Amino acid sequence: MTGCRSGPPLPPADLTAPGWRVQNGQAVWRPGRARPELAGDLLLATNLTGSLFVQFAKPPFPLALARVEHDRWQIQFGAGVYSRLGRGEPPPRFVWFQLARALVGASLGRGWQVHHPAPHTWRLENSRTGEWLEGRFAP
Repeated sequence: MTGCRSGPPLPPADLTAPGWRVQNGQAVWRPGRARPELAGDLLLATNLTGSLFVQFAKPPFPLALARVEHDRWQIQFGAGVYSRLGRGEPPPRFVWFQLARALVGASLGRGWQVHHPAPHTWRLENSRTGEWLEGRFAP
């Protein structure tokens, strides 16, 4: 069961620690059908323990940050203007929690599909909400 609740944020992630795989790239995100597209830098870090760190930014401004660590998750938008924490599986409605799953071919949350419109490029799209994220990682 997924739930939102207030509580202390997750401790800072140390992406230099052993076991992290860090990918950097560029992406374009459309948060919904009636929302404008946003272009920015994308960082995706995954760990064999199941930890996840995703940051989408238009330097110097962070636009979205999603984290999963053990049985806790956290999501922030606009440098913490909107922030939610929870335990258990992260909410499938957020594209940021679907990205790592999509890239390894795992099953996705309801409404999400992944496409590969060009070599080394991916597009994660939710047909119900009109949200999508398209990008590529640097080699």
